[in-house]
Amino acid sequence: MPTTTWNRHHILSLADFTTAEYDAVLQTAASFLEVLSRRTKKVPTLQGQVVANLFFEPSTRTRSSFEIAAKRLSADTLNFAAATSSMTKGETILDTAKTYLAMGTDIMVIRHREAGVPHAIAQEMDRLGVKVSVLNAGDGQHEHPSQGLLDLFTLCTLIDPAHPRIELLQGKKIAIVGDILHSRVARSNIWSLIASGAEVHLAAPPTLLPRLFAEYLGEEGDKKAIQGQLFLHWQLEPALQDADFVMTLRLQKERMTAHLLPSLREYHQLFGITRTKLQLCKPNVKVLHPGPVNRGVEISSDLMDDPEISLIQSQVTSGVAVRMALLYFIGSGKV
Repeated sequence: MPTTTWNRHHILSLADFTTAEYDAVLQTAASFLEVLSRRTKKVPTLQGQVVANLFFEPSTRTRSSFEIAAKRLSADTLNFAAATSSMTKGETILDTAKTYLAMGTDIMVIRHREAGVPHAIAQEMDRLGVKVSVLNAGDGQHEHPSQGLLDLFTLCTLIDPAHPRIELLQGKKIAIVGDILHSRVARSNIWSLIASGAEVHLAAPPTLLPRLFAEYLGEEGDKKAIQGQLFLHWQLEPALQDADFVMTLRLQKERMTAHLLPSLREYHQLFGITRTKLQLCKPNVKVLHPGPVNRGVEISSDLMDDPEISLIQSQVTSGVAVRMALLYFIGSGKV
């Protein structure tokens, strides 16, 4: 496993991740991917530590992935479900976090439908002077760092399985297609792909990709890093032309506050990924989707199930290894 100095106590956003941090995650995840291929898929790295998965909104892949990642590192896990918690009786989010702190939690993995909740909990832990680390597992329309990192890992290991590194994507054209306006996954992927030197093309209907989207991202990061690398399209074809990879996103129907699309059928006709549309891309193009997938809407079923093109199952496997790496970095030195 690579020896890397890690100074980040919380993992809340990819907007300020450095190249060294990206490479550290990629190389450490590659080591854990090898562990996951063994007969005994467990290491004692976080033995004695408690990882609490505090998911205030429904999740299957992310919550299960973090849980198995923690268990593969020999940590004890606590799983929180808002529907059966004291929050139904009026308990606040911070009080819930303090309850888990009192139980001896070392790492809190937070997912919430409102942006900023993981940051608020991290600030409270810092104010209390405790060593608890907070990992953002998705907050509102803000970010989803572990998804962005596992997507990055999936792409880099495809190119060089033995030595994944961020520079492998330099100059690659990557199209992100779908509900970008509401997608925290898109925002995290934009930060990581821009950092890699890739050319990122966003494609969506105007209602799901506002004109000021690039400027909005620039408020939190380096605008110079975005100029010349991030492109917005209200038609699919320019984004797909000669693309090396296509990331298609789920329509975030639960976050839409207005009727932003005429119909799902029309969306699929204009922005759904099919074999015919992929003919615009490079011959060996690969397709990703963070899941869950609306089959026949964002992507055709036959394409999703084609192992020669689809990386969706690889993303799920990558997710466990990447989340093991993240828990390893913020959990090291706590015991």
